Amino acid sequence: MSIIDLNAPGKELLLMGNEAIARGALEAGVKVCTAYPGTPSTDIIENLASVAKSMGLYVEWSINEKVALEVASAASFSGLRSICAMKQNGLNVASDYLLSLNLIGIEAGLLLVTCDDPSAHSSSNEQDSRPFAKLADLPLLEPSTFQEAKEMTKWAFALSEEMGIVCLMRGVTRTSHARGNVTLGPLPPPDGRKAWFDKSRQRNTNPIFQKHDQLHRNLIRLEEIFAASPFNQYIGPERPDVLIITCGSGWLYSQEAVELLGLEDAVGILKIGTTWPLPTKIIIEKLGKTEKVLFIEEVDSFLEGNVKELAADFSGQIGPKTFFGKRSQHIPFFGEMNADRVIDALGKIFDIRYQARSPEYEAQAAEVAAKMLPSRALGFCPGCSHRASYWSIKNALQLDNRQGFATYDIGCYALGRGPAGYYLLKTGGAMGTGTGLASGFGKLAEFGFAQPVVAMCGDSTFFHAAMPALVNACYNKSSIVMVILDNSATAMTGFQPHPGVGRNAMGEEVTPVEIEAVCRSFGAKVLVTDPFDLEGTKQKMLQALEDPVGVKVVIMRRKCQMLKGKEEKPPYKVRVNPEICIGDDCGCDRLCTRVFKCPGLMWDKKSAKARIDEVICVGCGVCAEICPEKAIIKEEIR
Repeated sequence: MSIIDLNAPGKELLLMGNEAIARGALEAGVKVCTAYPGTPSTDIIENLASVAKSMGLYVEWSINEKVALEVASAASFSGLRSICAMKQNGLNVASDYLLSLNLIGIEAGLLLVTCDDPSAHSSSNEQDSRPFAKLADLPLLEPSTFQEAKEMTKWAFALSEEMGIVCLMRGVTRTSHARGNVTLGPLPPPDGRKAWFDKSRQRNTNPIFQKHDQLHRNLIRLEEIFAASPFNQYIGPERPDVLIITCGSGWLYSQEAVELLGLEDAVGILKIGTTWPLPTKIIIEKLGKTEKVLFIEEVDSFLEGNVKELAADFSGQIGPKTFFGKRSQHIPFFGEMNADRVIDALGKIFDIRYQARSPEYEAQAAEVAAKMLPSRALGFCPGCSHRASYWSIKNALQLDNRQGFATYDIGCYALGRGPAGYYLLKTGGAMGTGTGLASGFGKLAEFGFAQPVVAMCGDSTFFHAAMPALVNACYNKSSIVMVILDNSATAMTGFQPHPGVGRNAMGEEVTPVEIEAVCRSFGAKVLVTDPFDLEGTKQKMLQALEDPVGVKVVIMRRKCQMLKGKEEKPPYKVRVNPEICIGDDCGCDRLCTRVFKCPGLMWDKKSAKARIDEVICVGCGVCAEICPEKAIIKEEIR
């Protein structure tokens, strides 16, 4: 049950940052909400979808981020406030349209929220999305607290309408997924507004260079507005020895570090909530009252570089400064920010040695961790169909014996780069990239290339970005095998539906798009298999690999075990017969626990035998098929 639609002004709730953004959008009167799921941004639209019916919203999981922004823009053009959310990788996809939308302009407020993932906890890369705001000459806001996330969201819609342009807001993992107190504001009453596109307004008549000129005029006006913004805040002495300039999550980390070091009388902290364009007035004022400046931000030196530009422009007024940050290597160039990193930087500047715990404690903690914490490699869930798929693909490529390999894009199955997928995945990186790369490899025969290429793709990714690459391969007669791992969900980000599922973001039943029919319509040869049928899947893979002509698509279809487990009882009770298990003498040194690697299989050091972890085993029974000694027994549950 959602609480973000609670109409109780003044009530204080404990909300995640993404929940606070969703609440701010509701208080601003948002009507249309779109996204493609991507951690850490996913919860924004999930929360809005949960109240869509009660609040009269239209909420959509779009096929990709570019389309999501286009759908939200249509609402804005028709007089309805809209929000579009995505992670940093998604902004790459949406930027193609964003860099036209900035010139076109909007009608009703349009907020584009992008949530970055410093340290790449659930991403293929660590990327800072903020340079897109500077590239597009659009306003950028960065909340630091959960209350600010709500208030800033609400304010962003009004700012977007005042300026007639889309407004960007950037979060990061810790502001998205941590929780804090948020005081609710009033929800607007239903206004009965009807969507209407004014055909008389010509958006594309002025020369582009004039529109670009207008964007820069907007930046001048935005500087004036940001100069009075309550989201820019200073705490500390009038003339600090060191001025910290920070934004986003760095605000709280900086305060904690200064307090722990006892530097409240020596260090001032300037929080910038309006990070593009910069609020020149307050920055120059504070720079003029110090000689040393430390920048704290995630991920890249966006704020640092832009403030240095300002300092150069106003050097005659503020005098020379010593800057510390990523450029000076006082702050690492990569990874999440935390209080320890700020403490380390301040310690170097002030020549202070700070140690939170004694060396003896640290040594004991490390010793205990080494003894008690097991080393865990990234792997698939117990009973995951991807493990079985990779097993069959690995065996088929070995039997084919032409040094075949696999390309990949993004999803749970990207864990196949490591031991979970038997190191089959060799190159890839973005949505749809696996098929695009394979399309290229498949045209190199005339240059002596003879290795089979298998493009790994998920079902949600297929709709997001792989379809154009598949069309390209079919059109250009590339010889590839595309494997679509269809687990009936956008599983990596929380099982959101996609066009192949038959359900939309608001839970309504829709007509599903059949993946095999789409592939056949492109001209591909299509095979469908259940990955738990190891022998059948291997044979279909061999059939596809041995076919020298054209594009072959093998759809390996089985619902994600995390979903299936909620709907059905385990099909089998699985056990290991210790009388048959030969342990270390099996296969290539414990085939089941060392190679197959399902977490439901354990190695019992005392007995030197494999056994089943009954707590997490889901009873899929696949391990019984791979055991060469037939020591793993599966018994049907009736």
